[in-house]
Amino acid sequence: MSNIMKNELSLEGIEQLPLQNFAQDAYLNYSMSVIRDRALPAVTDGMKPVQRRIIYAMAKLGINAKAKHVKSARTVGEVLGKYHPHGDTACYEAMVLMAQPFTYRYPLIDGQGNWGDVEDPKSFAAMRYTEARLSSQSELLLEDLNLGCVEWVPNFDGTVEEPKALPARVPNILLNGTMGIAVGMATDIPPHNLNELVKATAHLIDHPNASVKDLLKYVKGPDYPCGADIITPQDELLKIYQTGKGSIRVRAVYENTKDGIVISALPYQVGVGQIEKEIADLMVKKKLPWISDLINASDHEHPCRLIIVPRSNRVDIDELMSHLFAITDLECTYRVNLNILGLDGKPQVKDLKTILQEWITYRTDTVTKRFNHRLSAVNKRLHLLDGLMAIFLNLDEVIEIIRHDDDPKRKLMEQFKLSELQVDYILDTKLRQLARLEEEKIHAEISKLQDEKSDLEDHLAHPEKLMNFIKDELSTDAKKYGDKRRCQVVERAEAKEIDLVTATPAQTMTVILSRMGWVRAANGTNINPMSLSYKSGDSFMAQAVGKSNQYAVFLSNLGRSFSILIKDLPSARGQGEPISTKFNLQPNEIITTVLTGAIEDHYLLASDMGFGFICRLADMITRNKAGKAIVSLDENSNLLAPVKIEDVEHSLIVLISKKNRLLIYPASELTVLPRGKGLKLMKISNAHLKQGLDGIAELTSIQKGDGIIIYAGKRKIKLGEEIINERISQRERQGESLPSSLPKVDYIEVIAKVAPTDATTEPSEATEADDTAPVVAAAASTEPSEAAAEADAQ
Repeated sequence: MSNIMKNELSLEGIEQLPLQNFAQDAYLNYSMSVIRDRALPAVTDGMKPVQRRIIYAMAKLGINAKAKHVKSARTVGEVLGKYHPHGDTACYEAMVLMAQPFTYRYPLIDGQGNWGDVEDPKSFAAMRYTEARLSSQSELLLEDLNLGCVEWVPNFDGTVEEPKALPARVPNILLNGTMGIAVGMATDIPPHNLNELVKATAHLIDHPNASVKDLLKYVKGPDYPCGADIITPQDELLKIYQTGKGSIRVRAVYENTKDGIVISALPYQVGVGQIEKEIADLMVKKKLPWISDLINASDHEHPCRLIIVPRSNRVDIDELMSHLFAITDLECTYRVNLNILGLDGKPQVKDLKTILQEWITYRTDTVTKRFNHRLSAVNKRLHLLDGLMAIFLNLDEVIEIIRHDDDPKRKLMEQFKLSELQVDYILDTKLRQLARLEEEKIHAEISKLQDEKSDLEDHLAHPEKLMNFIKDELSTDAKKYGDKRRCQVVERAEAKEIDLVTATPAQTMTVILSRMGWVRAANGTNINPMSLSYKSGDSFMAQAVGKSNQYAVFLSNLGRSFSILIKDLPSARGQGEPISTKFNLQPNEIITTVLTGAIEDHYLLASDMGFGFICRLADMITRNKAGKAIVSLDENSNLLAPVKIEDVEHSLIVLISKKNRLLIYPASELTVLPRGKGLKLMKISNAHLKQGLDGIAELTSIQKGDGIIIYAGKRKIKLGEEIINERISQRERQGESLPSSLPKVDYIEVIAKVAPTDATTEPSEATEADDTAPVVAAAASTEPSEAAAEADAQ
């Protein structure tokens, strides 16, 4: 052990780095590797490395558009073995995407076999079953491959070379589009129309200062292979192409015929079966009452033909389709993120002009290299032909030198002032090629090559001629491979969902809630809930009358609200269903009341601890089965029955405390809140509240001009409009004491628009004495002071 301790670890020759710096550098290197070598396409040829290697490997194997189809596994094996040492599944899927006509606007691979369909793009057969060859469009990427304009780099193990970028003759980066997810960034490039891209590129070559807006005169927008309508407004399209980011909205194409609504084109990568299932599910759920039938009439001749049959000729077709666009994939949104690798190899989100400018720069460099390579080849050929012509004048002497001289090569070089390259070519030439006829062919070839040389040098010396040549090539390629736009760019109104609540014919219904939490709905209003049958031990608790297209709002003892359309409640012909099957109630949570009405109705929500607020019925409605917190209740606080406020500005709040104190004030003194605890409704001793000796016993709302009757046991007190007006006070007051002899108040009855009268009492039975009014009047004449209230609290 001591020997080990003596031999200290030597760090000589080892680079030392902080762990944080090492981890950061390693992650950055990894992320850049994913970005550059896997996920993002390059502006040069518009391809990711795996796509480029697949196309090049197939070209190298001779599997071009004129060759026979070859097993896909052969291509994948070639790619993995020589150029792309990664997973075969990922490589094959990249190959599949380039062969799917519903994915690529201009497919680069011509597939044979099962390559998937738009219903399920992943349903393609294994690579051992499918066959493929390059499509004719791939020539746009490969035609100049062997003309000296490509930079070659070693493959992963240095055994062969591969092109760093293919010599794309058109801006392929925008032609087919692509998507990819890297580390910390992603790309989403939509496909475009070849003819439009060519025209925009030619315009930019002629007008380098053209703006993106100018280019959009030619590039109308993306052109997906599906043929649906692009409904993104022009100003949004301009912003997308100026910033390189945004979203494209694509909508299905339909036509109203005698057979029904015929859908003939769907959004990008949306299948007929998918839409058929979505609409059928909605019909089963009775959410599309305007549709009577759905027919899938798609066949080989019409790949997309879905017929929607309206229930009657009174159905508004445009409104129905707008509803379907809003709730189904008949309208889809696609993200645009023009994040690509520029000429400098760095990822960046670029606008349309920058992308085309960089491609023009790349194409100019490619054509320049091609011309220089060809010029070099022409000069070399002319040099050889010049040497060949020199011997025709002295053919016999040349033959004599070759026959008798020991070193004919050196002798010919000295005798005729020829280069070593020329002499080697002469010596390798067959004797029969030195005939008189061949001499004429050589003269013709020299003349042709000299004309070509002059033309090449002219183009290289004059940039404007070089750019015109590039434009001519673009125009030729567009005529050969271009086609009409499939997706029309049109402006359409925004899709709006039809409100089923307002669209469904309404009928009056009564919602009945039992004490054990069973709920049901009966048609009509003349329903006697006491006469209905209930479960053993159960009984009636609450009811509310509303329309079938309105919501029934249920409030729980925890101050939470739940809601459901009345028409969706079980029928009252039976005993209903437990409310717990409709909502997700919390432990110890029970429903205490039910409300219905217009969403603009206002209700006073209060607790027996003296806090409350006014809430709109619309704020209590929720589609969440878990409910919605509305009233914040204190510990040991109970939610009182909600009170409807007919008119907040002209209504009065009437409260009676447990100690029989009466307080009346305008409803406008309360706040209208969507949720919360609310304001203090009445001044009550905190000590009595905590002991449960005081609190809100009864409350109601009345209109100005109404009267009330207070029922307490067998006695009642009637207050008319004049008496009520005299006793209107303010919120947070203690209120006026009712007669001390009055028992606990049971409830308050509202009398609408009674004539003004003095406070009177009526005996509830013949034996009842009429002694209440004087006490009330006397009690109403003064209000206890705060000191008296505190003494009372003690």
